[in-house]
Amino acid sequence: MSVKESQTDIEVLAKDLPLHCPMPDMSSWNSHPRVFLDVSKTGAAQCPYCGTTYRLKAGEVVKGH
Repeated sequence: MSVKESQTDIEVLAKDLPLHCPMPDMSSWNSHPRVFLDVSKTGAAQCPYCGTTYRLKAGEVVKGH
């Protein structure tokens, strides 16, 4: 996982799937109930709790999700 542009726009890799927010390396102050997000269909998803946008890195191939 790498952060792009701001803390609210996170680029993820296929190996990061299944994706959930908050991610394990996020600070504890940003905690909210874990929600699973599907980026495999559209390439992006937004967390309904904190608004963080997750984007699948260009060229990543999602298999079995």
